[in-house]
Amino acid sequence: MKSAERPLDIVSTKRPPFSYGAGSPLPHGVHLHKGGVNFALFSRHAVKVWLLLFEDINAVEPFQVIELDPRQHKTGDMWHIVVEGAGRGLVYAYRVDGPVAPERGHRFDSRRILIDPYATALTSPPHWDFMGFSANQDHSPDWRQPALVKGLVTANGFDWEDDRPLYHPWSDLVIYETHVRGLTIHPSSGTRLAGSYLGVIDKIPYLKQLGVTAVEFMPLQEFNPHETTLVNPETGQRLSNYWGYNTIGFFAPYEGYGTRLYPGCQVDEFKTMVKALHKAGIEVLLDVVFNHTAEGDETGPTLSFRGLDNSIYYILEEDKRRYKNYSGCGNTINCNHPVVRNFILDCLRYWVVEMHVDGFRFDLASILGRDRNGNLIPNPPLLEQIAEDPILRDVKLIAEAWDAGGAYLVGRFPGERWSEWNGLYRDDVRRYWRGDSGLAGAFASRLCGSADIYEHSGKAPVNSINFVTCHDGFTLNDLVSYSHKHNLANGEGNRDGSDGNFSANYGVEGPTDDAHINRLRLRQMKNFMATLLVSRGVPMILGGDEFCRTQHGNNNAYCQDNAISWFDWSLADQNQEFLEFVKNMIAFRRRHPVLTSERFYKPEDVSWFNPSGWMPDWHTESAIGCHIHAAETGERQLCLLSNPLPHAVSFLLPRAPGGCRWTKKVDTSAGPPFDVCQPGHGIPLHHESSLLVRDRSLVVLVAERG
Repeated sequence: MKSAERPLDIVSTKRPPFSYGAGSPLPHGVHLHKGGVNFALFSRHAVKVWLLLFEDINAVEPFQVIELDPRQHKTGDMWHIVVEGAGRGLVYAYRVDGPVAPERGHRFDSRRILIDPYATALTSPPHWDFMGFSANQDHSPDWRQPALVKGLVTANGFDWEDDRPLYHPWSDLVIYETHVRGLTIHPSSGTRLAGSYLGVIDKIPYLKQLGVTAVEFMPLQEFNPHETTLVNPETGQRLSNYWGYNTIGFFAPYEGYGTRLYPGCQVDEFKTMVKALHKAGIEVLLDVVFNHTAEGDETGPTLSFRGLDNSIYYILEEDKRRYKNYSGCGNTINCNHPVVRNFILDCLRYWVVEMHVDGFRFDLASILGRDRNGNLIPNPPLLEQIAEDPILRDVKLIAEAWDAGGAYLVGRFPGERWSEWNGLYRDDVRRYWRGDSGLAGAFASRLCGSADIYEHSGKAPVNSINFVTCHDGFTLNDLVSYSHKHNLANGEGNRDGSDGNFSANYGVEGPTDDAHINRLRLRQMKNFMATLLVSRGVPMILGGDEFCRTQHGNNNAYCQDNAISWFDWSLADQNQEFLEFVKNMIAFRRRHPVLTSERFYKPEDVSWFNPSGWMPDWHTESAIGCHIHAAETGERQLCLLSNPLPHAVSFLLPRAPGGCRWTKKVDTSAGPPFDVCQPGHGIPLHHESSLLVRDRSLVVLVAERG
């Protein structure tokens, strides 16, 4: 018999089949139920559904295939069945049949093995690869897809002990953006279980000592790292989807960050990591990708949503054979279809209730505000539902308020609960310290919480997630070492990645032995970090920046699962001065609550001046001073002196409050211990009426009793 003629219901016969009953349409997905497992799957346009049960995680053919009878196993659009006697560890998948009519948006294919969108764990070979499985049947390598990736039934028996959400106020947050694998996989990490959820636990003492209060993990919902066909032209090695921004299992923690000690261990190990972080007082934020899936465009693989109900899950072009692509990744999730809205809400609730996550950063979040035709809508129902959902009411919501379709909603993202990655903060602060002219006014606004962006819509400084660097772009070290990107290792001819980096190399492109250039680069890194930590708003630090991690000029290392992206912990010893500076600046911020207030400064709180003591000309001057009176709290007053110019500037100082004198506490041009002075220490200014601020440096004075 030819392979193409084999029957659809062929099974292996290593074990006896399960008995089964009608089951329940709710809840969605898979749940233990009265001595069995209940399966519930949405598909409006399907005409047949088969549940496939497998012997174990390595099996590629099922031992039992159950065709669901719509008279017993269908309620509305929900297909459901209960498998009696089954339990945790059962391996399963689906096949679904329906109209094959791409011109109407339907791409059913009964040969395809489909992943349950609600699967709470996936299981796969360590090096699975679905690149060969095209959506076009004619290019399929066989009569059906081998069942390489399958769902795994999990249970909720984890002992959380007394773990509860931390509910840190926004004003207390210092966010550390990192990658689960990259954090510990380098040999220098000294981590026992490197590159894993459990490996993160070994770095908790470091994170706590650094002073961060929240960790934002890059995507860890299930994805395929082997999906790319790119090759490093220098080494000939195939590159990978390292960042993980191509989700296929939204409820499932990525199996590759688990130890694989037993099937589904990634779920328990993720929870163990969260519990340990919470015990250390550190919140867990997840970077989630609800704007597209790993199925790509019409030439991509059929893995789940496309084969279940393509026309509902995706935004399609007028020619429904093609996908609208506001994500830049081939497809766009139809976020504001009611069914898809419910899916996203169910997913977020699951991560909060079952996995104890404290908040989310939404990748390309503007897409969540597009309707079923791709148009931006004024009051997007999904964004409002997420913000007002009773279960999600206290979780932190962070939007990347733009998308690849041209929507840029920074300062205009709908809803007061949503904070936003402030891309304007990044750009203005970079340009100011690079020495670009005319940036003093923008720089002053960013220091004060970006009222010009957020106040008009009733938002507050904490709606601004301030950052100078993030995963997408240069590291801080590279920002001051390269004038342009160096992405040839990505195999795209250096065409990928942004050209608008607002960076500078200060005389040499890349590493140098020139001591003067290296001192200047260190000073600029201190300027960036000090600015970030004295600005109102929520600071976010790119992991590894605190010890000068480099990607060698690569500003788009999404495909580099190697030393380009990994944290080289030997740099923490080599760059101890900067690491201590960052620790001390985080502590300085914490000692001065006026910097972290959740409201904007009032006019009487702040006075701006130029080096001569007069109101600055915001269009022509660059060196500016800021006297923070702290009227709202009565705490100690501060004076910030910023000089991005290539020469020293003498500032006429404002009068210190009665009975006080100015004490220099921060000076980015100084070495330790005078770059950030410890409590009780500093350089007192007894009778000085002016202060010389060195070229390209930031000084912070504190009013203290003399």
